[in-house]
Amino acid sequence: MEKEQKITIACIVSSIVLLLISFFSPLQENIRLILYSIAYLLVGAEIIVKAVRNLFHGELFDENFLMSVATLGAFAIGEYPEAVAVMLFYQIGELFQDIAVERSRASITSLMDIRPDYANVEDEQKELRQVAPETVLPGSVIVVKPGEKIPLDGIVLSGNSSLDTTALTGESRPLEVSAGDTVISGSLNMTGMLRIKSSGTYGESTVSQILELVEHAETGKAKTERFITRFARWYTPIVVILAVLLAIVPPLLTEGEWLLWLNRALIFLVISCPCALVVSVPLTFFAGIGGASRRGILIKGSNYLETLARLRTVVFDKTGTLTQGNFSVTRICPENFSKEIILEQAALAEAYSDHPVALSLRQAYAQSIDKKRITEVENLSGEGIRAIVDGQTVYCGNERLMHRIGIPVSPCEYTGTIIHISINKVYGGFIVITDTVKPQSAEAIARLRRAGIEEIVMLTGDRQEVAHEVARTIGIEEVHAELLPIDKVHCIQSLQKVKGGNNSIAFVGDGINDAPVLKLSDVGIAMGGIGSSAAIEAADVVLMDDNPEKVAEGIALSRKTLRIARQNIVFAISIKILVLLLGALGIAHMWEAIFADVGVTVLAVLNALRAMRNK
Repeated sequence: MEKEQKITIACIVSSIVLLLISFFSPLQENIRLILYSIAYLLVGAEIIVKAVRNLFHGELFDENFLMSVATLGAFAIGEYPEAVAVMLFYQIGELFQDIAVERSRASITSLMDIRPDYANVEDEQKELRQVAPETVLPGSVIVVKPGEKIPLDGIVLSGNSSLDTTALTGESRPLEVSAGDTVISGSLNMTGMLRIKSSGTYGESTVSQILELVEHAETGKAKTERFITRFARWYTPIVVILAVLLAIVPPLLTEGEWLLWLNRALIFLVISCPCALVVSVPLTFFAGIGGASRRGILIKGSNYLETLARLRTVVFDKTGTLTQGNFSVTRICPENFSKEIILEQAALAEAYSDHPVALSLRQAYAQSIDKKRITEVENLSGEGIRAIVDGQTVYCGNERLMHRIGIPVSPCEYTGTIIHISINKVYGGFIVITDTVKPQSAEAIARLRRAGIEEIVMLTGDRQEVAHEVARTIGIEEVHAELLPIDKVHCIQSLQKVKGGNNSIAFVGDGINDAPVLKLSDVGIAMGGIGSSAAIEAADVVLMDDNPEKVAEGIALSRKTLRIARQNIVFAISIKILVLLLGALGIAHMWEAIFADVGVTVLAVLNALRAMRNK
């Protein structure tokens, strides 16, 4: 508990004691007034100071102003216990709010525990130097001992261990890793010692990306939050004017008691304070973001959380999103050259690429690559690679590339990603590379349908046969295959045009080629575990464990959050209107006013905290 909260609790307790003594003890009136005044100042001085400060900043109509005017007015007409009680319960409500915000904030900021403090870098003499992760260069060898956090993304060179990735993915099951496996920063090494070759800088690492997302998680406001801000801006001055009219007009028209109507006007002001709305609705969204983060779903702002709740169309990339993205060469079909030559030429041509297909070709080649043999490389977006290898021009890519350069290709009846190779304008044959569907993909699609998602689409640059086979396996009916990155953008634009503004569209992807589509869609969802930095940066939501089922889970959590926010809005406004009418008619007194303000706020805050619970 923070120091400010301890001081607030001490002031509340002291004020309660003084209020009880003043109310129940047979004291002289002047002593009673002194005790009431002390009790009032203990809980109300801070609010009055804020109200005065805000007046000088041009913020006339806020809850501090309303509470100050109402309670000082109550003091002026001799309603001492009521004035103290209003401030007292207001402070109790504020305390509840602070504790609630801390709890929801803690669920997000607990991710800060993944920040590594240091890295053990191995030098050429096999000695370890403990350095800041930010200073480690790509390609450095890092030693991670049991109990230490992995400081940078990389590949395990040697060692076996279990990793605790709970803070990253929300899943408690340990991840077993050994030589050759990719590991991500922020994971906790539990059992064995690992030697890891870093694959990038700290700024490019998964842990750095996550921490940046966490720090900016509150920036985007939802439409519901913006509505509450606009509502409070108009609502507060209107009720102040109504309170003034209530104090003046009835006595003038009926020659009634001025003190009676002044009292009703003060009660009206206490009731009208919009605390429940302005506190509980933003807190609900904040709690929802916190609850999602505990499940490994990082949402960059409440505006994206609200859009998630309204999704009707979800578009998936195939490779690495619905499939494992772990390609392997399953067949080599040579023509005009031997198997060994076309595999070697393909591996050399793809030597500088980080694409999973390129990795599988180099893995199948299984020999060290002499990059001096490669003098020129050109990436042909959506088609493949052109490289100069040993002075020869090598094209390595899909059928579209071969047609463009005028090389006839042999028909292929095999299912998988087909890589055609041309060497000096002579067709060399093709290599078949296969990927496997993620075990969660079929259930992910089923859960989305149960959640009421009307349209599920798959986009891929892969061949029609492969795309339709994957789609058939997991239950997707609409498939667009053999797409260039720009074609995916056009597909999303077409869907947005057909669906209109009321139907939000999400795109789920993981690769660098998906970044433009992630940015264009209403909600871009990136696979964070193996996803590229560009995809994570462009996305609005990041799934830390690459599980496509988390899409449906994120939608469910966001809908729950929006439902709670609406409940708070309806509850707070309904009670306010009812008690305001009762107060104006003289039926509701100061104690009912206290409930209408502080009681409703406390109940709304407690309801908002339900958004943190995940079932």
